[in-house]
Amino acid sequence: MEILIKQFSWLIPVLPLIGFLLNGIPTALGIPLSRRYVSFIACGAMLLSFIMSVCVFSVLSNMPAVERSFTQVLWPWIHVGLLRVDLAFLFDALSIVMALVVTGVGFLIHVYSIGYMRDDPSFGRFFTYLNLFCFMMLVLVLGNNLLLLFVGWEGVGLCSYLLIGFWFKDKANGAAGMKAFIVNRIGDFGMMLGLIILFWALYEAGRPTLVFSEMQSFAGPLSQVPLLGVSAVTIICLLLFVGATGKSAQVPLYVWLPDAMAGPTPVSALIHAATMVTAGVYLIGRLNWLFVLSDYALVVVATIGAFTAFIAATIGFAQNDIKKVLAYSTVSQLGFMMLAMGSGAFAAGIFHLTTHAFFKACLFLGSGSVIMAMHHEQDMRKMGGLRKYMPITFITFLVATVAICGIFPFAGFFSKDEILWQVFNRGSFAGWYYFLWAIGFMGALGTAFYMVRVVVMTFFGKCHAADHGHTPKESPLSVTFPLIVLGVLSAFAGFLNVPYILNSLFGGHSNGLFTDWLSTVIPQVVHHEVHAIEWVLMLLSVFAAAGMMYGSYILYTKRNDLVEKFTQKFQKIYLIVLDKYFVDEFYHSVFVVNLLRLNNAMAWFDRTVIDGLVNLIGKFTVVYSNIIGWCDDFFVDGVVNGLANGVCLLGAKMRRLQTGSIQHYAYVAFAGIVAILIIKLFI
Repeated sequence: MEILIKQFSWLIPVLPLIGFLLNGIPTALGIPLSRRYVSFIACGAMLLSFIMSVCVFSVLSNMPAVERSFTQVLWPWIHVGLLRVDLAFLFDALSIVMALVVTGVGFLIHVYSIGYMRDDPSFGRFFTYLNLFCFMMLVLVLGNNLLLLFVGWEGVGLCSYLLIGFWFKDKANGAAGMKAFIVNRIGDFGMMLGLIILFWALYEAGRPTLVFSEMQSFAGPLSQVPLLGVSAVTIICLLLFVGATGKSAQVPLYVWLPDAMAGPTPVSALIHAATMVTAGVYLIGRLNWLFVLSDYALVVVATIGAFTAFIAATIGFAQNDIKKVLAYSTVSQLGFMMLAMGSGAFAAGIFHLTTHAFFKACLFLGSGSVIMAMHHEQDMRKMGGLRKYMPITFITFLVATVAICGIFPFAGFFSKDEILWQVFNRGSFAGWYYFLWAIGFMGALGTAFYMVRVVVMTFFGKCHAADHGHTPKESPLSVTFPLIVLGVLSAFAGFLNVPYILNSLFGGHSNGLFTDWLSTVIPQVVHHEVHAIEWVLMLLSVFAAAGMMYGSYILYTKRNDLVEKFTQKFQKIYLIVLDKYFVDEFYHSVFVVNLLRLNNAMAWFDRTVIDGLVNLIGKFTVVYSNIIGWCDDFFVDGVVNGLANGVCLLGAKMRRLQTGSIQHYAYVAFAGIVAILIIKLFI
């Protein structure tokens, strides 16, 4: 059985591709498909892919830790010169975790979409795009080389554009899709440069390859390759991080993700909470051996991550669109993941990626359930009191909220607290990390505050929908079932990685099951003893978050007057936060407007100079052609025609000699004889 599973492991990414083709080809040809057929094919493909991922996970778990990986080569791909890249999938501890997240959460979101999109006329097109996205994401996480990863990287970017702008007849949706596509292209340009320089540096080090296992074996020589006066590794890592900044929505390339909420809610849950936005985090986790060679690059990653976590959290305070709040929450949590990566806590970052997939997907799907009940209203100020009408949505949303706030024993506590401790612990080697810990800690407190605000404004207080004669009701089973599953995972998934400090209470010495599982790909941070400061920070994190949650609950349930007084007293600050620090306006005025001016200037140059020069040459050519034509007609044709006319005239004259009269010919002959005699006589 183990051999059979290995032989057919390639089905994990291919099954969603088959679903895409079975739904996509008839849809493209205009062949009508029943909704039951479309949903069966799309969901069935994801379910089978998830089952296959579980089987591969089982095979890997039964292998010795040092041998816990295998590669499935489908066929040779690029064999040019020294470059040898195959179309091959790598199955190891890290890639199978990502595959389980993509297929597991992806399947639940596919099921959820059956109920959410049931009335949409483009039902088939939507599921076609979802299957294509999952295929591309699986290619990204399973590819055994950077080129195949980049194919999936670009593929998810394309699918993101298609899904964000799914309702493209609305101009705002189309614009949001284009914004996501363009901002990601900026990051992808940096990533392409990083790939090129990485291959060159490996060539200089004596091993020109882009296969992960082969690159890692040359990490030592690679660190000795200089470029522009510094180590090439630093430049490579920074360029790759530019790509990660675009995909994983970090400062300054995060602006596309909040606008991406224009797409259907399942898109927000799948792409912008659980899968695509984690691609940058996965890239750094996969190349952890490369990033540890550059302390400078790690500091940059950690700093960008910390400030992203903090800035996005503060923006979430003032937003009133339920999906926009969750969008900025996603940006903030991605910042925590990057903070972990930049602190060398790669396993903690990947674990937070996993738990975040559960509770953030639950939150997005819960918001979609609310939006359906509110007839697609997204303004939380028009909600309220929904817990009475939607108990399942409320309970699962509340569980996911407690998880993201980092309260013990929910999933977010185990992942987020480990990140903050690892950042603080690294401060003993580099003091700057103490400051980054403080920034991350404040971002975590902000998360606790605004997430409870969302819960209170949506589910507590007066039901404003009833004022308009509308009674909300709980969503159908296809919607609530994924919510329940994700709610359970949000509550208990944290126990997959109980940290060393808690294991030590029971005599254990493990860094956590999840960390141990990844140890063959990501080296562990070894604990030798429990520090009292770690207990202090853990308790501080939990109690501070709980305090912020309680304060937010009191403010938005019993002391709304204080909220109004605060916003009035600090109106300028409130408006700055409400308008997201005017970052979009800054980009528009500095980049968009100037690019449009450049575009207009180039258009003027094209019309006036280029087209003018072409038109001038055209006019000159016409005049020159007329002159040449006249010369040809008057001189060349005149000479030729004159000779012809002279010959014709001479011929006409000579023709008169040929009269056909014998007497005339005799006279001429006699005259000729007389002329000859005269000449002979006198000359």
